[in-house]
Amino acid sequence: MSYTKDYPDAMNVEQAREFRKAVLDIVSQIPQGRVTTYGHIATLAGWPSHSRMVGRTLRYSPEATQLPCHRVVNAIGRTAPGWSRQRPLLETEGITFKPNGHVDMQKHLWEPEF
Repeated sequence: MSYTKDYPDAMNVEQAREFRKAVLDIVSQIPQGRVTTYGHIATLAGWPSHSRMVGRTLRYSPEATQLPCHRVVNAIGRTAPGWSRQRPLLETEGITFKPNGHVDMQKHLWEPEF
């Protein structure tokens, strides 16, 4: 028996290129002292169900090293696992954290209207 998942919104190669370009452009605009989420970036890029692909795009795109990727967190404000420098980078910009270690999203969430 074979188990496969049907992705009705799977991207073709050209759509993946456009998505990557949009993700990098959106991340480049996140202002200092603010954060946004993988899901919000995916939605702004036109693919709301592709938040994990936002993370992969940031991790594997060489250009991302020049962008403020540290300003991207998950929906509840959790920083990227295994990236110990993310929190100090955010704190340097004035981002505050709740006692549970998550970014205070009420204070720092950036939600642009594109």
